[in-house]
Amino acid sequence: MKSKVDPDLCISCELCTNICPDVYSMGDDGYAHAIDGDIPEEKLADAENARDSCPTSAIDLF
Repeated sequence: MKSKVDPDLCISCELCTNICPDVYSMGDDGYAHAIDGDIPEEKLADAENARDSCPTSAIDLF
């Protein structure tokens, strides 16, 4: 499974980076970004929690 953050919806609240720092980080542009590639199996639950906690629904898991 992979993840993507929509920069048009991201409000830089850093919830995702606090919940799942192994998958999400803040970029130089001030918005959250997901790691390239597949999310490690042991981090899937945290990534789902980050997605579900995003106040603007900017995170997609696919």
